[in-house]
Amino acid sequence: MQFIDKAKITVKAGKGGDGIVSFRKEAYVPKGGPAGGDGGKGGSVIFEATTHLSTLLDLRYNRLYKAKNGENGMPKKMHGADAKDLVVRVPIGTVIYEEKSGRIMADLVSDGQRAVIAKGGRGGRGNCRFATSRNPAPQICEHGEPGEDFEIVCELKLLADVGLVGFPSVGKSTLLSVVSRAKPEIADYHFTTIVPNLGVVSAPDGRSFVMADLPGLIEGASQGKGLGHQFLRHIERCRVIVHIVDMGSSEGRDPYEDYQIINQELGAYEYHLLERPQIVLANKMDLPGAEENLERFKSLVDVPVYPISAYMNEGLNEPLYKIADLLDNFTETVVFEDVKDQQVLYKFDGKEERGYEVHNEGNGLYVLTGKKIERLVQMTSFSSDDALKRFALKLRNMGIDDALRKAGAKNGDTVRILDFEFEFTD
Repeated sequence: MQFIDKAKITVKAGKGGDGIVSFRKEAYVPKGGPAGGDGGKGGSVIFEATTHLSTLLDLRYNRLYKAKNGENGMPKKMHGADAKDLVVRVPIGTVIYEEKSGRIMADLVSDGQRAVIAKGGRGGRGNCRFATSRNPAPQICEHGEPGEDFEIVCELKLLADVGLVGFPSVGKSTLLSVVSRAKPEIADYHFTTIVPNLGVVSAPDGRSFVMADLPGLIEGASQGKGLGHQFLRHIERCRVIVHIVDMGSSEGRDPYEDYQIINQELGAYEYHLLERPQIVLANKMDLPGAEENLERFKSLVDVPVYPISAYMNEGLNEPLYKIADLLDNFTETVVFEDVKDQQVLYKFDGKEERGYEVHNEGNGLYVLTGKKIERLVQMTSFSSDDALKRFALKLRNMGIDDALRKAGAKNGDTVRILDFEFEFTD
């Protein structure tokens, strides 16, 4: 299966059903009164994490996810049916961003976890909802509220406990194949691994954890060079980083310079990867000159260094014990702070408080924008005089008449809200 770990899609929740104007008309029932029912709720778009998927391949080829609209209200005060929610299943570890603002909308880290990404609109009210003692037979109803829609980006960040990092051909895939039952491709050329490989590793004492073999990093990976930049996101959730260094200098590179370069790339990445527990595996100790390189390397670094030979399956027990110990002391799954902290800070903003803005476009044209006023227009049915009077009264109560006068509007000027145009009367 093709490994896809990033996808850009559009999600659109369903519109609420429209309320209707209807009156009870039955023989021998005088003064039946209004009986228009409410519309049903529109369907929401919900993302659910599942263990049955390991890639975002489905999202790559289906770019639009649209929930159904609620049904319209019916006579005899019958409520329209609510639309079913659209459930989109994604792999565990998927993070969902709003493309426009970059805001993290959801971080799905456990099987069955759900998040409402686009909320369905509420149903419009029928005329029976507007009956009062002063107006017992209203001709007013509401259209359904539009559902939310977003352009979103889904990123899969693997839920591995341990991430293997290092230059290409230092032995990451070989190590994973030796300590687990994973079968990554192994060859004597660079970038053999082009997708992350996962394996379940069991320490000699029975403790187990998930290890990820990530494509080799090179200098400049955090700026987009090589293949590593495509997969740095998969290190973000790793609780322990295992840095593999070619201590045998099989390709003529200096082990300490390799170590420094990879750590610089991890530090340049945005999620403070150098703050995670890290151990170093000095691989290829079976090669000539490895012992001398190891002595020099140990004198220059202050992190645990374990000499191993993945090819010969030597020296692996001690680092596996150490990794298991580190994981025991760091049990929490890495969740991004934007989602983890659910507190909301409210700030006073005059524009948000009013719910609209007035724009003088010149030549007697004034444009009103804002979520509150636009939603009012979308939910108003202009099919009756009662509805028009109610709409005008709501505009006056919101202070729009005074705001237009203050902006310079005069009799006969045009006021535009979305696709609707009205004549201003002072």
